[in-house]
Amino acid sequence: MPAPPPTNAVFTTMSSKAYGMLAVLCGALFLDALDVSMKGVALPAIGTSLDMSTSTLQWVITGYVVGFGGFLLLGGRAADLLGRRRMLLASLMVFVIGSTIGGAAPNGEVLIAARFVTGVGAAFSAPAGFSIITTSFAEGHIRNKALAIFTATGATGMAFGMVIGGLLTDLDWRWVFFAPSVVGLAAFLGGLALIPRSPRPEGGAKDFDILGAVTITATMVLVVFTLVQAPEVGWASARTLGSLVAAALLLVVFTAIERKVDKPLVRLDMLRSPALVRANIAAMSLIGAWIGVLFTMTLYFQDYRGWSAMETGFAVSPVGLVAAVLSTRIAAPMVGRFGVERVVLAGMTSAVLAYALLQFLTADSSYAALLLPAFLLIGLGFSLAYGPLTMAAADSVPVADQGVAAAWSTPRSRSVRRWG
Repeated sequence: MPAPPPTNAVFTTMSSKAYGMLAVLCGALFLDALDVSMKGVALPAIGTSLDMSTSTLQWVITGYVVGFGGFLLLGGRAADLLGRRRMLLASLMVFVIGSTIGGAAPNGEVLIAARFVTGVGAAFSAPAGFSIITTSFAEGHIRNKALAIFTATGATGMAFGMVIGGLLTDLDWRWVFFAPSVVGLAAFLGGLALIPRSPRPEGGAKDFDILGAVTITATMVLVVFTLVQAPEVGWASARTLGSLVAAALLLVVFTAIERKVDKPLVRLDMLRSPALVRANIAAMSLIGAWIGVLFTMTLYFQDYRGWSAMETGFAVSPVGLVAAVLSTRIAAPMVGRFGVERVVLAGMTSAVLAYALLQFLTADSSYAALLLPAFLLIGLGFSLAYGPLTMAAADSVPVADQGVAAAWSTPRSRSVRRWG
């Protein structure tokens, strides 16, 4: 095997090595992005096979969300302090192991536990992969192009997850878990060969804010768990309100800790960055609206129209197809010509027009006349807005904090925060 690239290399051109590394990172993101959507299609088959009730079956998704949302910030800082390549490879193996156990699960309890482990693995891999891109590609056109490809992969994975899930469920629902294991293992082997080694971060583990990490992870796990349980137990129930109060107290404790330690887990002044805040609010609005529409469309196609899971997946696939084709072709050039704000505004406008069009949806609406144009507009909205928003978030954060910033800027983190 040839010697690895220089440990402090920054790609200033899209060389073969740069494309190779980007392919691995896109593979890892694609794996994360399609996970929840493809599992959703398989839920009825899983429930029948493992004799799981409807209330228990939801934990196949919820278990993943709790693991991902709860450990996401910790995963971001671990990438900054312990090494981004190292954390990505380790977390990919955790993901592979969790998915394999899930596919072989003999009962619902084992499956839910495996989903939690898989979510934790994704919480460490997502920010590590994102921050490798933002620290390996030189700021400007090259980084923007890499991020456009990366975010297009995420949008494609989310949209095509239902199609892939439908195909695999028709074979056997367990392949919905085994297939990601194979992809994850391929990404791990590709990462070993194609992601350049980097020097150990100064300080490393000895600078890790253990107390802050424990406190914020407990806070996030409690918040995510409370939000996903609130619709079932009641938003005004003592359990929900008590959990939210406890989470607020833990957050106060975490803030106090971060103000006192020399090397905080999160530099609080980073949260005052207007560019980072604006980018995340806009991206949460964009992808949050799509997650809600995707859920509604799933019920609409299958309950009202009587379509199969596979037909439903193909019906919404134009969103991912448009995003995959156009994100890499128009986002970066348009940002260079018109600036981030104008391109994002055009993308958000396209999405708003799509959702306005969907207000006319009825039980017998024409797919070609109403739904397809709406899905194409949503895909165009993602193509124009999502990549530039990610670029803006990355450019506003120092290199040393790219991992923790990525915990708030990756496609999966935004969708899970909104889904919860």
